[in-house]
Amino acid sequence: MAEIVNLRRARKQRVRQDAEKQAQQNRIAFGRTKAERSLTQAEQSKAERALEGHRLPGADDESNP
Repeated sequence: MAEIVNLRRARKQRVRQDAEKQAQQNRIAFGRTKAERSLTQAEQSKAERALEGHRLPGADDESNP
């Protein structure tokens, strides 16, 4: 014999599962602490400065037509 399913409860359970899945994705995307964000930004700016420091003078192709 088949199991009786309350469609209202099944629909609400599915909505809860979808909401939890979205919340988990948001925790991954936005759940970083301020210290982690500032560390990442500092590492990125250091890498950009190092790259600019290795640039040869007068080697800009865009400024010399």
